[in-house]
Parts: sequence; C-alpha cells; structure tokens
Amino acid sequence: MTTIAMTSVTKDSLLAFMAAGFRALGLRPDDAQTFAEALVFSELRFHPGHGQGVKRLRRYKDRIEAHQVDPRAPWTILKESPALALVDAHNGIGTVAAARAMTLAIQKAKVCGIGQVVVRGSTHYGSSAVHACQAADAGCIGISFTNAGPEMAPWGGREGATGTNPWGIAAPTGLGYHAVLDIALTTAGKGMMQWHAREGRPMPLDWALTPEGHETDDPNAAMAGALLGIGQYKGYGLAFMTDVMTGVIGGGGFGLVPYADPAKLDVSHTLTAIDIEWFMGLDVFRARMDEFAGMMKSRALRPGFSEILLPGEQEARRAARKSKTGVPLENGVLADLLALQTELGIAEQIAIVGPWSDSVL
Repeated sequence: MTTIAMTSVTKDSLLAFMAAGFRALGLRPDDAQTFAEALVFSELRFHPGHGQGVKRLRRYKDRIEAHQVDPRAPWTILKESPALALVDAHNGIGTVAAARAMTLAIQKAKVCGIGQVVVRGSTHYGSSAVHACQAADAGCIGISFTNAGPEMAPWGGREGATGTNPWGIAAPTGLGYHAVLDIALTTAGKGMMQWHAREGRPMPLDWALTPEGHETDDPNAAMAGALLGIGQYKGYGLAFMTDVMTGVIGGGGFGLVPYADPAKLDVSHTLTAIDIEWFMGLDVFRARMDEFAGMMKSRALRPGFSEILLPGEQEARRAARKSKTGVPLENGVLADLLALQTELGIAEQIAIVGPWSDSVL
C-alpha cells in the first residue's frame, strides 16, 4: 500500500493565505474571509480524501477566470415572509451564498422560532457542517441541505440521476463541541475512491458501480460509474427528497440539471435554523443534550470497539488536534498553493511545521 506524503502547516497562516487568495480573485474582503474560514474548517475536520478543503483554491481560480462563477455576484431576496425567504445567488460563490442564507435564517428564527431560506442559482457550497454549525454557534439547531450533480444511481439503475445531496445538522451541547451530523447520501464520494486508488487499496463493494452496473471493489473501474446510496434504496429516497426540498421547491435545478452547464451550475440549497430558546433556555437544552450523550456512551460496547462517539465528536477531536499540531496537506496540494502564491501575488506566507507523522487523519 502506498503512503501519501503530507506536510503540516499552521492553521492561522493557512487561513490568512486562503483569505488573501480569494481577495486576489476578486471576492469582497468579508466574502473572502467567509470562504477561507469554511475551507479551513473542512480541512481541519475531514479526511483529505473528501476533497472539501483548501485545494479548491485552484479550482475556483480556474472557474472565476473562465467566467463560470461570479466572485461578486448579487444576492437577491425574491420573496420573503417573517419565517421564510427565497433567494437567487446569481451564480455566485455557493459557500458565501449559503452563509448569507443561514444568517438570514437565524435572524428569522430569533423572531419566529424557526427560519428557513431556500437558495437557487447557486454553485458548490462546500461542507454542509459549515452552515449547520453557523446556526449552532448562534444557539439554534442548524439544518443544511444542498443538491448536487447527478452522481448517484437511483435504486435499480446504473446511471447517475441525483447528487450526493449532503445533509448537515448541528446542535449545541455542553461538552465543548457541537453534535454534528454531516453526511453525503452516497456511501462515499469519488474523492475517497481516488484516495483508495492512489493508496492501492480496494474499496468496499457498496460504494459505486461500474458503467455496466456491476458492484466493484476496484476504485479505478468505478470512477466512470455511478455512486450508490447509503442504506441501498433508502439513500436514493433521501437524495430524491433532498432535491424536492431544494431545487424543485426553490425553482432551481434538480436531478440531471445541476452541474450540467459549467457556466451555470444551478445548484440549490435549503438552510434552516430552529431557535432553541423558543422551547427552553439554552443552558437547559445543553444539559439535556449532555444527558442524552451520556445515555449513548454508557451502552455496552461491541467487540473491537473502545468507545461510543457522538455524531461530530471524531471530527471535533481531529480539528482540535490539527489546530494544535498542524494541518496536514498533501505535498502536491501544498506545492500547488505555493504556485498560486506566485500566480496571484499573495503576500501572506504558509508557515510549515514539518512532515506529517500522525497516522490518524
């Protein structure tokens, strides 16, 4: 098995570098900071194979320079009520559009108890956890849905028809981290398939199909095929309904439409905030969450397991560790960032800690 070489860099320098890079690409300073924080958030929490982190700077440079995404797109509220809003993102940066939408949803929740904003005409919005945690930081339960390009086969089919359509749900606790569910509705994404291929490892049979519709453990054979949903037909059903709750009801793209045109990805998101204090004091809620967590962790363990984790607990530990010891970047990704530093004239420097030696990503 091949080990992918990685180098650790400091979190703060990486954040400053990314924000400077997005400013250089034409984003407004506040939007550049929002986008940089979201990508570093993902880099801290997730396995590098998920592909949601800082390596996307190159992709956005290419898309902005090709006029496929507008770094200064307007953000228009098309229709609004005290609890609801429909927004057009005008082919802007999806992460920025979703962050603004969640800010509006939180404001509405503080008035009505719940706020929901549907965004159409958007682009890739990154990790669902970013936007769900934005609400949890504000004392709400956050729910974040998006649709995506048609990579998942409908149950019984062999061609993609819905996206990975990820969900993020976050709730505050008193444990020092939010409880966070952040899942794609496919068993895995093609980023993890590529990671397995590079390491020379087989993948589980329930990840994807060959173009002919056969299950395979060969990631190279599956790269041209469709992804499989979590829980077989259940994942397909959840992905279908996510398209309903985003693109269909929002008047945006759904099914085969998102990502079909590189110049207009037509992605749709739904951001929801539920104000906890409408129901009870936030401290009371946190105490109840901690009691619930204790119930989970007190259960007898299966053979081979050392503890029971809450949703989001592993990612919180990973983020804390990387923040302290350094953020691991693939050497190829780091080299590309340094090339972008010259191409974009970024003055900020990425501070290198040294080779990454921790086997736990």
